[in-house]
Amino acid sequence: MNSTTITHAVLTACALFILWPLQAGAQALDASELKSELDGVLTADAGIALSARLHKQFGKDKLAAGVMLRGGALDVAWAIDAPGAAAAPSVASADGSFRLALHRLGATNVYAGATTLPSGTGISWSIDVDGATKGRGQLEVYTVDPLTLADATVPKGKLTQRAAWESKVFDGTKRDWWVYIPAQYNADSPACVMVFQDGASYRDVVQTVFDNLIARGDMPVTVAILLNPGAFADGRSNRSFEYDTLSDQYARFLLEEILPEVSKTVKLRTDASSRAISGISSGGICAFTAAWERPNEFSKVLSWVGSFTNIASGSSLREGGHNYQALIRKTNPKPIRVFLQDGSNDLDNNHGNWPLANQEMAKSLAFKSYDNEFVYGQGFHSAAHGRAIFPASLKWLWRDYKP
Repeated sequence: MNSTTITHAVLTACALFILWPLQAGAQALDASELKSELDGVLTADAGIALSARLHKQFGKDKLAAGVMLRGGALDVAWAIDAPGAAAAPSVASADGSFRLALHRLGATNVYAGATTLPSGTGISWSIDVDGATKGRGQLEVYTVDPLTLADATVPKGKLTQRAAWESKVFDGTKRDWWVYIPAQYNADSPACVMVFQDGASYRDVVQTVFDNLIARGDMPVTVAILLNPGAFADGRSNRSFEYDTLSDQYARFLLEEILPEVSKTVKLRTDASSRAISGISSGGICAFTAAWERPNEFSKVLSWVGSFTNIASGSSLREGGHNYQALIRKTNPKPIRVFLQDGSNDLDNNHGNWPLANQEMAKSLAFKSYDNEFVYGQGFHSAAHGRAIFPASLKWLWRDYKP
């Protein structure tokens, strides 16, 4: 795996904004509380107290570098320790669409500011101190969908980790995986199934959202299979090969190994209309590839910031997922439903431009009259937007489902 692929994998697994961890015993000050304090009448003593809390929370060095705080869904704050600043520091976005002046906290060297941003905002920000950049980061904010939150009134399904799976289709690899079984599952009625790549990152959101949507009747009784990418005994990840390659190998892995194994203990429907598959980044193109190769087995695709780019370039340097835009247009439509999500601040590197690739995918699908939906925002290469619209995207995928 080359360095760009490693970077790509790391970005997939990590949120792209930084929140420094609290020091032991510190009382957290979040953006909402700081905003409330700054919006009121801030006395000199109150400013000094806030400065002390920020120092305790982040430490001198981190506060001097500039920090961002979150609170609620849309509240954001910044703070910096800037002794000797000739003018008040400010936070600004790289595209010039946002600027926030920071205010001095009492007779201290700490400056802070807080605001409430519109849902869907995605910006690269930096803190300017007398013309020098002292802090920078990336930020996305979204309104919280109540269906992403646990509801004590709905029946709870069970998520169970299975024994590590040693694959034959991807020979020599082993992977962690989990199976979610909804509370409404009845062995007399086979369940629908939805597969997730990079499964560990979906454990919390899948269980909660599936519980809520199944209880409301917004999606059928559905078992979720959450699969991590395989790894070899020496620790090498097989993720890019499994996910980015344009072949039927991953579909065969599911059909020949994973689905039969789950079916030993859970009765699953086997028709394509009852099967969905999802993933983020390279996991997103993997989901599309599985359905593209086996549309008679998987009929529903959900992709977050999908890597429809030339990662699997091969010996010809042209064998990657960027080919789908043309393949879709040149191939008779397949019976699959596709939901794509991406953002204008997604990746742009030697593999391709993710925002452009997803827009081209959406245009190609629409040109061939696929049942498709494309939600395009300002987000980065993260799961933030996908998680925010996860309930809505599942309802769209499973709408009009009839067993």
